[in-house]
Amino acid sequence: MKEPQNTVSRAPVSRLRANVARAVDALADERGAATAEYAVATMAAVGFAGLLVLILRGDEVRGILTDLVRNALSVG
Repeated sequence: MKEPQNTVSRAPVSRLRANVARAVDALADERGAATAEYAVATMAAVGFAGLLVLILRGDEVRGILTDLVRNALSVG
């Protein structure tokens, strides 16, 4: 009678280890991270600038700024 084989083939295990190692290396790779951070910071700055434009378009703010400039430029 033939004995059942309880051995596990090493090929699939080593292939799995290689795939896991490649995945870990890919996740640890930070190339392009600085570019992504700059993009996020740029988008935040653009959003903030847009908000400032909306606020400064208001008549009340425009009047306050105009008075501030007039007072600063007036002599005496």
